[in-house]
Amino acid sequence: MSPRVDHAALLPILIERDETRPLHRQIYEEIQGLILSGRLGRGARLPSSRALAAELGVSRNTVAAAFDQLLAEGYIEGRVGAGSFVASDLPEEGVGTPPRPDPAAGSKGPGNLSRRGAMLAAITGGHRRRSPAFTPGLPDMTAFPFEIWSRLMAKAWRHPPASLLMHGDPAGYAPLRRAIAGYLATARGVRCDADQVIVVAGAQQAIGLAAHVLTDEGEEAVVEDPGYPGVRGALLAAGLKLVHAPVDSEGLVVSEAALRAAAPRLICVAPSHQYPLGVTMSLARRLQLLDWAQRADAWVVEDDYDSEYRYLGRPLAALQGMDRAGRVVYVGSFSKVLFPSLRVGYLVVPEALVDSFLRARRALDDHPSSVAQPALTAFIEEGHFAAHIRRMRKLYAGRQAALVEAAERILPDLVRVEASPSGMHLASRLMPDLRARMGDVEAAATIAARGITALPLSGTYAQEPAEHGLLLGYAAVPAEEMAGKLARMAEALRAAAPR
Repeated sequence: MSPRVDHAALLPILIERDETRPLHRQIYEEIQGLILSGRLGRGARLPSSRALAAELGVSRNTVAAAFDQLLAEGYIEGRVGAGSFVASDLPEEGVGTPPRPDPAAGSKGPGNLSRRGAMLAAITGGHRRRSPAFTPGLPDMTAFPFEIWSRLMAKAWRHPPASLLMHGDPAGYAPLRRAIAGYLATARGVRCDADQVIVVAGAQQAIGLAAHVLTDEGEEAVVEDPGYPGVRGALLAAGLKLVHAPVDSEGLVVSEAALRAAAPRLICVAPSHQYPLGVTMSLARRLQLLDWAQRADAWVVEDDYDSEYRYLGRPLAALQGMDRAGRVVYVGSFSKVLFPSLRVGYLVVPEALVDSFLRARRALDDHPSSVAQPALTAFIEEGHFAAHIRRMRKLYAGRQAALVEAAERILPDLVRVEASPSGMHLASRLMPDLRARMGDVEAAATIAARGITALPLSGTYAQEPAEHGLLLGYAAVPAEEMAGKLARMAEALRAAAPR
């Protein structure tokens, strides 16, 4: 069945409701193309968000999100009491050139993308430098014991055995797999032995490997919405059809997911600490999810995101430990616990699937890098890893408390920040007065100009954003600097002109 297409009379805009790209992204790209092609000239007035929403048959928030992005990137400008206009100071060389061809239009020239490539490119923006305040998921690398780490690295590579220099085991360094299995059994309640552990370059590679082994192109994969864009990217790269299911205070709404997915093959969840909302999946939902997966003959991919940093009581046991049907693939990573460039993650697969996963791993990637694996093994076995987690848990708990206290005092009229029992970031919400002036994309761009990074909450939604807010990562910000960073953020937001 061909996609249902809407045309806007106010602007020559085309949107496809059955497309993977969110509607606000489609509207943004259509208006951007009109500006870059010169069809909307400098200073041209845009229709109001209300009028355009009515013409397109979408919500006003959808159009507002597109306008926010265009405003943040400098394509349009707002004039108080007059509306939105194409920016008058666009560079000559960027406007009036022919629009870039549609990657999905069928041409396969060197400048065009496949439909899959276009979908992947639309998930996240390009790489940019981000400040420690307040980038989500960024650990405090100054607190990492690099003296111990460098000693372990030197010991491993001063006289390395020949086996470390040759092509390695596709599952990874055997001593590291044993160390990971022991750690997971003790700290996370995961039931596995070393043979079920496969070392990879990170959580996204782990999810991608699971998708390639367990699914065929075009099959359904259920994902949380909002959720981590990297999960969607890994699944789209495997050619899967994504089914977006809502998240509430108890985690993935399983009943709604079951209504939306006709024949799910994968169900991807982050039950311990959901990104970006930070909620923990309740016991009732976990049992409901496992029951649904078994009845639907589906696999569950458990992304154990940020599970180590729980500040009230012990970290909750993994979903995998509750699985009695062998349907959960467990995914973890050391990048956010130690340091991002380490690029070491792992997955734990059901025993019956080990051989199939290793054959696929050999076909796709051969084996993981062995450079850091011996040192990481010793770091775990000698107790340094557990000690580091204990230190950072205490440190991050204090920083979260400092963030909440300072936010309540400095910007109560701008964003609402509430404490969480776990994680490395908090998902704040824009207060009504600020939301009336701007969306979270514009808010993020406004404070980025002051050297503060806070990712927009709406960017983690694949469909219509239910909320606008800012993701505030606190792990890399010393407690004594928290108030100063937030004061700079508040000053920028208060000074920003209304749209």
